Amino acid sequence: TSGLLIVAKKRSALTALHDMMREGSVEKRYLTLVPGRWSNPLQHVKVPLHKYLTAEGERRVRVADEGKAAHSIVRLVRRWRDYSLLEVELKTGRTHQIRVHLAHLGFALCGDDKYGDFALNKQLEKAGLKRMFLHAAKLGFRHPLTDQEIELASPLPAELEAFVVSVEQNEVREYG
Repeated sequence: TSGLLIVAKKRSALTALHDMMREGSVEKRYLTLVPGRWSNPLQHVKVPLHKYLTAEGERRVRVADEGKAAHSIVRLVRRWRDYSLLEVELKTGRTHQIRVHLAHLGFALCGDDKYGDFALNKQLEKAGLKRMFLHAAKLGFRHPLTDQEIELASPLPAELEAFVVSVEQNEVREYG
């Protein structure tokens, strides 16, 4: 995942940030590209997630009733014939939450090597997408020590922006 990351310089700030994240007072929004045509302009995804280890010791997550509550809000940013660009706002911060929620709905992230469509990922790699399309685009919170409102934004990195442009150009070629 590319994009924004919060790092605390003081332990007091770190514990305050942890509390804020638990309370849901840190706004976290990600951009992702998925194969297929996402139809809803706004969709709340509330399905519990359960962490487990594979036989090889790899950490995985699946949707399961015995899992912890997880809430994602998905907004459609742009839709093409074969792909959809989504903004996902996290209301909880579970491991692999966006990846598992969207894969559960049939929209695995482009380039996701754990929960994705492996055959499609090979095609995407040949077309220029050499990584998972997940980007931490926006963070909003009150500074844990000064209480100042902080809003941060990060544009898509060049390789993801280039891939979106290529999707757009292919769309224009096919329909233009």
